Amino acid sequence: MIRTASILAGLALFAGCASFSGSSLVPGKSTRAEVEATMGHPAESLARQNGDTLLYYSRLPFGREMFVATVRSDGVLRGIEQRLTRQHIAKIAAGAQAKEVRELLGPPFRVVRMTRMERDVWEYPWREIEERRILWVQFSNDGQVREVIEMHDYESDPPSGPTKD
Repeated sequence: MIRTASILAGLALFAGCASFSGSSLVPGKSTRAEVEATMGHPAESLARQNGDTLLYYSRLPFGREMFVATVRSDGVLRGIEQRLTRQHIAKIAAGAQAKEVRELLGPPFRVVRMTRMERDVWEYPWREIEERRILWVQFSNDGQVREVIEMHDYESDPPSGPTKD
């Protein structure tokens, strides 16, 4: 009896995790209500000038993913994509505006103020295949990208050295 309950609980957990990416949703057919029923309440939503709405689903910091569901003005899903990828990060250039980065990548995991440099730093943990990476985007007070730093996330590595038996 306990074993059966454990198996069912594991299956329910697995099924819940499968919906994080919205893989069961169908672009051109699923509605915004179905997106929210499947993926939950978005971390942020952004209305675009063309009438589309971007719904950001953050799996940060541990999931290292940011899914963006684009919903047309008629309430139908246009598509879902994972934005924390090398291709999207490569689009960030010095001089870009903070609102452009926010639309591209979504809300950051953490924002840190560097008072002496007069910069805000947005932090995005992400991964490339199984390698854990970290992205920092620095903005000056005028909201322009000043520096983009992307590297291996050494803080997430397991401890090394001798172990006690």
